[in-house]
Amino acid sequence: RDIGQMVSIIVTGLMFVSPLFFPLTALPESIRPYIYLNPITFIIQQMREVIIWGNLPDWNGLLIYLLVSIIIAGSGYLFFIKTRKGFADVL
Repeated sequence: RDIGQMVSIIVTGLMFVSPLFFPLTALPESIRPYIYLNPITFIIQQMREVIIWGNLPDWNGLLIYLLVSIIIAGSGYLFFIKTRKGFADVL
């Protein structure tokens, strides 16, 4: 029941620490690696490259992003299947 409120806070926090409202080049060089820990940063940078600058996206980076996303989704699904019987008691 509380997941809705938590997700809302997390998404808002990720939005404000992602380079959505400012370019990544506006940050000091020492902070940029930490901004790349945010999973939204890479996608925002690639959209800017395509939409604003007219460049092609980084296909290798997008492929890695896709593979990591599939692994995380698959492991979440396997965890759900493994613990599915206990969810009825919790809900």
